[in-house]
Formats: sequence, C-alpha cells, structure tokens
Amino acid sequence: MKIKFFNLRTISVALSTLVLTVSCSDDDSISIEEEKQENNRWITVAAASMGDNPGDGNGGTLIYALNSEDAKDPTKSIAPFDNGLIVPSNRTARLQSSEDGNTIFNISYAGDTGGNYTKYEVKGRNEFTRVGSEINISQYVGSAPRWVKLFDGDKTGAAVYVSTENIIDDKGTDDVTDDTYVRTNAKIGVVTLDLENSLIKEFQEHDVALSPEEEAAGYYISRIDMPVLNEAGDKLYIGARVSKVDPLTAERDTDYEILGSKTIVLDYPSLLNPSVITSTVGIGNTNGYRSINAFLYNGSVYQANQADPNGSHILKIDSNNEYDNSYIFNLDEALGVQDAYILAWRPAANGKAVIAYRHAGSAEGVAGAQGFFALADLNAKTAQKIEAIPYDPDFYLFQYQGFVVDGTEIYLTQAPVGKNGNIYVVETETGEITKGAELVNKEGSHFIGTF
Repeated sequence: MKIKFFNLRTISVALSTLVLTVSCSDDDSISIEEEKQENNRWITVAAASMGDNPGDGNGGTLIYALNSEDAKDPTKSIAPFDNGLIVPSNRTARLQSSEDGNTIFNISYAGDTGGNYTKYEVKGRNEFTRVGSEINISQYVGSAPRWVKLFDGDKTGAAVYVSTENIIDDKGTDDVTDDTYVRTNAKIGVVTLDLENSLIKEFQEHDVALSPEEEAAGYYISRIDMPVLNEAGDKLYIGARVSKVDPLTAERDTDYEILGSKTIVLDYPSLLNPSVITSTVGIGNTNGYRSINAFLYNGSVYQANQADPNGSHILKIDSNNEYDNSYIFNLDEALGVQDAYILAWRPAANGKAVIAYRHAGSAEGVAGAQGFFALADLNAKTAQKIEAIPYDPDFYLFQYQGFVVDGTEIYLTQAPVGKNGNIYVVETETGEITKGAELVNKEGSHFIGTF
C-alpha cells in the first residue's frame, strides 16, 4: 500500500516578520539547531487571527514550528499569536507543506500580493527562511487562486479557477424581445507550477459542460478546487460544486434537486481533454473548502463530499478514472448522526483517517457550528468519534486545514475560538490519543491545523 496526499488551497495579505522571543516553555536556552534532532520532524502550527468577528480568521495567519517531541509534550506551551511569523494572506491563509515538514509553500490570496508564490524553509519557532525566487500566477488564475500541492515529491502545485456566463438566445424582432435561456457556460483555468524552480509548467482553459438535460434545467459548475493526481500520474481530478439557475428567468435558483457528486477529469500533464464523471452514491459537492479533500490510497482516489442531504460520504474513484459506485461509506451511518458534514480530513498510509466534521446535533458557537474529530477506516468503512479530545460549543472547524501525518500518527490542533487548547496526536493503528503542547490563544482567534 502507498499513499500520496493532495491538498490544497490559496493564501495571501501583507508579509511581516516577527522576530520575537520564543514562547516554548523550558526551551529558551536551547538553540534552534539543537531543537530539531534525529527522528524528529517539524510540526508547524497555523493560527488565524480575528478580523472583525470572532473566528473569521481575517486578521492574518501566523505560523510557528516545534519539533515532534515537543509537540507531544503537554508541559510545553507555544503562543503563535504573540511569537509567530505572519504569512502573506489577505484572508485566512491556505498553507501547503512538504511531505517531510521542512518546507512551507504559499500563494498569496487576494490583495496587492494576490497570486504571488513563495516558499519557506522551516528553521523552528518563528524562523522561516524564504528560499528560491517568487513568481506571480494571477495572470493565469486571478489574484485569489485556489491551489494545492500535488504530492509528486513536492515538485508541482496546481491552481484553478472557474468563471461562468449565462448563454441567452435572443429570438426577438425589432419590436419585441424574446430572450431564451440556453445554458450557463463554465470556463475553467488550470495552471501547474514548478515548486522547485518557480516556473509555470502548463496552463489550459476549457469550457466544461454537463449533460444537455442538466444544462437545459439550469445546472452548471460554479466552483472548482482540490486537484489530485491518480496513481498512474496521467489524470488530474478536480473537485466541483454544481449550482443552478431558473431557466425561465436565468436568476439563481435556491431550491432545487441536488445532483450526484461530480469531478472534472483532465489528461496530465497536458491538462487537455476535459470530461466530467458523476457518482451515483453521493450527491453534493466535491470541491471542499480550505482543506485537502481527496487523497490517493491503495491505487484509488478517496474523496469527501459536502452538502449531501444524506450526510457526507467518502467516495472512491478507481484506476479506470470512474467512480466506484459499489463503495459506500456514509458518515451518518458510521457515526450514528444526522447531516454529517466533512470539514477536513486526512488518512495515514494504513488507510486510517482523522475526520473533522459537524452534524445536525452540533451546538451553535460564537463563530458557527461546533466541530468534532473522528477516527475512520477506509477499508472497513467505519468511523468513531474521538472522545478523548475535549469539545466546546466554540470549537470551530469550518476553516480547518492541516493535519500532519508521520507514519501512522496524525497531529491535529484543538482549541475553541478565543480559548487555549492543545496539540493532540492520534495513533491511528491503535486509537491511542496523546495530549501534547498547550496552544495559547487570543480573543476571537483560532487554530487551523498543523503542517
């Protein structure tokens, strides 16, 4: 078995560096060079500051790195909001990291620096050294691109966008206008980026259509995100959200039947020959939000869906580049809840995964619905809430992004909005939970994961 992780997402604002005293208790006399030892890897914690409202994350994103041994130590304490490095992000940054944790990648999201690609070597604490040259991809996919790193040995990133236009047939005469809605065209753009040499590898645009029946009813692809490579490395899958207009008025339709989950398939690396595949198991969206939404495991791609009226599913795309509709993994059924919604997730190489989710029973907190973590098994199609992690009505996971996978262990952050919390480490093979370093929070802010 082997697993590659495909993530995603978009990041930005004004870059500022905070060279402040380190907050890791008991470590002030230890040099950064000594801090990273053999058999340790860096665990970078991402923290999102409040903008105007608690939990909005619009006040900037900060990162702070500690080694895995300290991350597991509950006597350690870190304060990224006081001592972290601010990364470019006009809104909440969507970070990517190398597989070994030694590099952080960033493409600024919106603002004056929107579309700028930069990368940093992780040195520990608040020391991240910018390496390589910058490149701006806004001319290809706009200043607020949605992007992920393809896990091909940390070589390639992929950014995407979609624009839509209603096609109207004017059948009127000189005196009478009789506009008839035909369809909504979705034009997608996809660019691949050489992460090592800061070069554009390929760029293509395509008009992507649904079936004639779906388009006549007003359905169209309205958002795309989370590209992922298949095992053969010859197809790129892109998650999609489908929306609808009323064909009688061409106005947005808000009450309609949701279609089967869809994914756009492109040849790779050429990015040519777009097609759309549809699941008959799950319905709803596959573009995710800010976290990686699809992963390669054991020869197939496993993909979460969202906004499924029957509860989120983990869907499976096989090596034939089609959905495997015999694979049925429904989170409602697995957890015994209603309206489960997968917010973020990540599997380890053994097929065991940690899932961040909410459901119909979630309390309404200061920033939105309360979140929970579950440990799932892709092979057994089972999931169980992780009870050892404390929960709070203000434990908000909608913007959650990053999990660190180190062997069979998965690192995550737990802290309600505006309250202190901890790093937790899930040993996916045994289910053992380790409470790690304390995370010092600040008013209205929250943590969005580990990298």
